[in-house]
Amino acid sequence: MGINFKYRSYQPELLDQESIPTQDLHQNLKELDTINTLLGGHAVSVKGLKAILKDRTVTVTIADVGCGGGDNLREMALWLRKQGIQASLVGIDMKRDCIDYAKSKCKDFPEISFIESDYRLVTQKFDIIICALFCHHLNDAQFNHYLKWSKNQSNIGFVINDLHRHFLAYYSIKYLTFLFSKSYLVKNDAPLSVHRGFVTYELKKYLEEAGLVNFSVRWIWAFRYLITFQHHGKL
Repeated sequence: MGINFKYRSYQPELLDQESIPTQDLHQNLKELDTINTLLGGHAVSVKGLKAILKDRTVTVTIADVGCGGGDNLREMALWLRKQGIQASLVGIDMKRDCIDYAKSKCKDFPEISFIESDYRLVTQKFDIIICALFCHHLNDAQFNHYLKWSKNQSNIGFVINDLHRHFLAYYSIKYLTFLFSKSYLVKNDAPLSVHRGFVTYELKKYLEEAGLVNFSVRWIWAFRYLITFQHHGKL
């Protein structure tokens, strides 16, 4: 039976397991960084940051939820440095192994720090909250909660960078990872992540159900969505 891309999959990813051997997790993080670099995933996050960071003369605080190996944080930090923007970036992840790996990769970025926690337990407010490839891990109720939390905990707004559920994206990443990946986590989760991804009308529905108004949903190559939200008066 073929895969029905009309609806999201809610099959758990291997990465969502509580206990993953450290070496296996680190190989997964390494390959995800490569994939997102080659397919422009990091650039989508930077594009979102550019879109909502209007005042570049003040120091901003930026949180990256589900920061994984810290690659998204590094790309944003490099862009902020080039722009001469003073920023404090905070990676939030509930996996100790992810935090340890990210710290080792971000040691040349003193502006980056980390919080080991479920984001739902973080009460600190940030100017901008960003997440990349995090929301497809959530079910509908969890996504609704995340949107409300991001709105409440941000002063300027938030950015979401996630996957378009599409058969071309699914089979492309399935065969690419089959051929080139050395990680069983990546081989299993990369296509499943696409099946757990979104289509435009779903994202707009989720945003509206969370009570958000001033948002934008843009499709960006390769099979990514860039969602931005800005608080009124912060445009």
